[in-house]
Amino acid sequence: MTSKKSKFPSELRYDLVSKDWVLIATGRAQRPETFKKEKRHEEELPQKECPFCNVASQERPTLIFSKGEKVALRPGGKIPKGWTTIVVPNKYPAVMPGKKLDEHTEGKLYKKMNAVGFHEVVVTRHHRRQLAQFSQEQIKEVMDVYQERYLSLSKEKLVNYVSIFHNHGSQAGASVSHPHSQIITTPLIDVDLQRGLASSETFFKEKGSCIYCLMNNWERKVKERVVFENENFLVLCPFASKVAFQIIISPKKHLAYFERVTEEEKEDLAEAFGNALSKLYKGLRDPAYNFYLHTAPCDGKKYSFYHWHWTILPKTAIPAGFEIGTRMEISTIEPETAAEYLRKQ
Repeated sequence: MTSKKSKFPSELRYDLVSKDWVLIATGRAQRPETFKKEKRHEEELPQKECPFCNVASQERPTLIFSKGEKVALRPGGKIPKGWTTIVVPNKYPAVMPGKKLDEHTEGKLYKKMNAVGFHEVVVTRHHRRQLAQFSQEQIKEVMDVYQERYLSLSKEKLVNYVSIFHNHGSQAGASVSHPHSQIITTPLIDVDLQRGLASSETFFKEKGSCIYCLMNNWERKVKERVVFENENFLVLCPFASKVAFQIIISPKKHLAYFERVTEEEKEDLAEAFGNALSKLYKGLRDPAYNFYLHTAPCDGKKYSFYHWHWTILPKTAIPAGFEIGTRMEISTIEPETAAEYLRKQ
């Protein structure tokens, strides 16, 4: 169990995976309830002007689901009226399909290459109803869509990583209020994931165990930071939380590849995801947040030492000069306190 000895006003906590230090500023701690803000009032387009309510105005869909079942696009490109989740290419993509990277240097100093990839939008039907208000079955459908598009896109040339993420609220970067997720593929692997892979591999070689499995086992033993768990998944506020009320959702089994998730596991993942988002919605009064997936890359290499997981980052504070200048995050609530508060929601 963790020590309950005398408290110093603030703590520095070490993230075993990223190797970052996080400042838990309990010296200016806030009660959990103070993170509740007035309910967000987002500016939103009327439904008749919303691009996702008028999905026929978007690019040709790559995938359509209706109430848990995959459906085919009708002849002539007409979208079925009963769709509940749909995937379309982004009209304003960050990356674009291409056949070569064309890597080269500028002035024998700077490197550059073509930003080759795919950029898609995963849109749910209801104009306002968000994932935190979804049933388990509805969230399961979203997970089905994520998995199916991952499997399809990972087979494309020059795709070494598939990033799946969701921005909720304008503070989290959502430019359209209608709930939607995004999928972007890249030929590169982002620095944050590279660090996680490197740490996981080193730990596995030295200890013969998965670093995430050991952390999960410890969290289940002490129970201080666990928010929810079911047979297959654990929901917790990590020991070195980078923001107040950060949540990690990870499989209890050692699994490296999200795309290999089974039907049974997806049911439990949907329950865990819905539980986590619902608790944030109730406890923090619908905060803006980002969530994203970290899973083993699809570049053909073996990553049996890795452990896939989802991260949810509520927008509970605005990074300022210290955080930006030092790359050391400050959280004003202990993850133990945050988890205890969320468990009660």
